[in-house]
Amino acid sequence: MSPEQLITDDLDLLLNVLPPRVQTHLRELNRGDELLEVVLDLGRVPEARFVNESLTLNSREVDQADLDYVVARIGEFTTDNRAGIPRTLHRISCIRNRQGRIVGLTCRVGRAVYGTVEIIRDIIESGKSVLILGRPGVGKTTLLRESARILSDTKRVVIVDTSNEIGGDGDVPHPAVGKARRMQVPTPTLQHEVMIEAVENHMPEVIIIDEIGRQLEAEAARTIAERGVQLIGTAHGNSLDNLMMNPTLADLIGGIQSVTLSDEEARRRGTQKSILERKAPPTFDVLIEIQERNRLAVHHDIAQAVDALLRGRALEPEIRIREVDGQVRIEKPAPSVRPSTRETRVTEKPRALRLFPYGVSQDRLEQAAKNLNAPIQIANDVHSADVVVTLKNYYRKRPPIVTDAERRGVPVYVLRSNTLAQMEGLLEDLCGLPDSTDPLQAALEEVEAAIQQIRNGAHSVELAPQSAYIRRQQHEAARRANLFSRSLGKEPKRRVRIYATEEE
Repeated sequence: MSPEQLITDDLDLLLNVLPPRVQTHLRELNRGDELLEVVLDLGRVPEARFVNESLTLNSREVDQADLDYVVARIGEFTTDNRAGIPRTLHRISCIRNRQGRIVGLTCRVGRAVYGTVEIIRDIIESGKSVLILGRPGVGKTTLLRESARILSDTKRVVIVDTSNEIGGDGDVPHPAVGKARRMQVPTPTLQHEVMIEAVENHMPEVIIIDEIGRQLEAEAARTIAERGVQLIGTAHGNSLDNLMMNPTLADLIGGIQSVTLSDEEARRRGTQKSILERKAPPTFDVLIEIQERNRLAVHHDIAQAVDALLRGRALEPEIRIREVDGQVRIEKPAPSVRPSTRETRVTEKPRALRLFPYGVSQDRLEQAAKNLNAPIQIANDVHSADVVVTLKNYYRKRPPIVTDAERRGVPVYVLRSNTLAQMEGLLEDLCGLPDSTDPLQAALEEVEAAIQQIRNGAHSVELAPQSAYIRRQQHEAARRANLFSRSLGKEPKRRVRIYATEEE
């Protein structure tokens, strides 16, 4: 715990509902700050799960009387098989047999951590809608609870609390949510209806929702966002890449659709005819991936991040790390630097960028660098690399090299395929090179040069052969310059000629 954080957990209230022998063992261990949950399964010894390990509490197996002891001292189980202890954040989940009898309990410690939201407070208070991802137990709900407390001081905040995990069990919300109002959900399948009801009946400026997991909830979130309400929510998944591959939740980031391009457009883009594109604006503005409890990756523009991934050029997120002393360190992604048009004085030759290819063809990467005259070196290991380059199918498996690179703060770029075109596109972004793969840009630059020649006295200038789409753009450029143009020749060598005066 950092000096700027305050943790309250009402741990005694949870321990008091456990069987006496389990209580005694836990109190003797005196490790309450590390305790995550207690597991009681019929016919097995009780188990305590701590932050870094699990321990059996004694050798005696759990019997039905132990389970009944706990159930008699907590609130009622709802249809999602969850219950709680009134005015606390603790959660007890049950496992039932085929006849509906309880045969197992998971007693999870709920904690209010005051100060944990400071690492993203500027984002939360910006008014943008924020989606938080992360594995179970990493602190997503804690961030939601703190966000509600902070924002409720100045805004109308409503929490849609499906399992009473944000505001605690009972009808009176836990003090950790501040002035935020809490709407309970009768059953998880009705979560989307309560989300819409919150907007229509209570005029919130902010809605906070935990565990968006169904299509109807994703659609309700989009409806809320379109009404101008700030959304702060969590969803199942660890990363943006996971979300893009989830057909149910992809709508939260704009949805993904397959588009078939015309032959001309495919040639212009330098891609296959069938490509993936974002379908609509994202529901959320900002995506936060909780990689570890004190390390977050922030995508400040979800639309831009999704588009980049679909083009095979993953954008590097901003990394935020909470240090041991509570200070927040922000590692901003390296900007994509383009050549400056201003005169500059070169004081020394820039050092070559060191790339470590993992699962990527080194020969093709070197060929791409040679084609672009890009200043790179191939690193022998990840420790000496400035950048790690890998393929999407490797990245999904989270190999040790990739996770080690991310832990060290080394940027990891993900290519969709092992092709020369993908590698050239990446090197253009990394090294700040002009985009040589854009034929339209090159063709328009040729038009501008031709226009200048005519203004300098040339009677006409003939351009290089181009597709019909690009020729139309060249004719438009000539017309805007008050010059005249015609197309000459036959496909595929048909080309534009620009004239100073109209030719008969």
